[in-house]
Amino acid sequence: MSEGEAPAPRGRALPPDVLAEQVELWWSQEPRRSALCFATAVGLVAGCGAGGVALLASTSSRSGEWRLAAGTALCLLALLVLVKQLMSSAVQDMNCVRQPQHVALLRSGGGADALVVLLSGLVLLVAGLALAGLAAAPAPARPLTAMLSVGIALAASGSLLLLGLLLYQVGVRGRCPPLRAAAPSARGDHGGGSIFSISGRLSAGQRQETTSSIASLI
Repeated sequence: MSEGEAPAPRGRALPPDVLAEQVELWWSQEPRRSALCFATAVGLVAGCGAGGVALLASTSSRSGEWRLAAGTALCLLALLVLVKQLMSSAVQDMNCVRQPQHVALLRSGGGADALVVLLSGLVLLVAGLALAGLAAAPAPARPLTAMLSVGIALAASGSLLLLGLLLYQVGVRGRCPPLRAAAPSARGDHGGGSIFSISGRLSAGQRQETTSSIASLI
């Protein structure tokens, strides 16, 4: 602290790493990305679960094999996404992860969500192409229209997921830089966080008046 600078009010200035030690604040960073990834996960669980249940419920002796396989795959995919969301919530509630990189991976909007969306898109795309290929293959009987329609729908859904993930990685992630808890202000020279920059400016504004008062006393 320079000679002419007034001391900061007691109880207002905090060390720069006080907020950084609050692990519970790391889980709520980047709310826009978190909301987007959470909505995507809810859509995946609802869509895959409803589609899988519909295919399993419509299984008959004539077309039981492919409906049973596709419905089971969709239900397992919905269960995988749901388990990821529940695991992240449980880890957050138990506060058993205290490393910044681990929190950034598991929280909603983190790296694990991108992996889940990538895996879901690949599963839907491969399953859809397989069903469409089997339905369109030459056979003594006419192609199964329902099987072809389900295959095209699954392939289109997987393609949309992969395209959305690519746009998300290129666009949204670049426009929303990660927020760091209690990061020191780039403009502050007094070691305080960005939320205490106002007191720093007030102290700098009083520097000339304080210097004049000391000179008068001398």
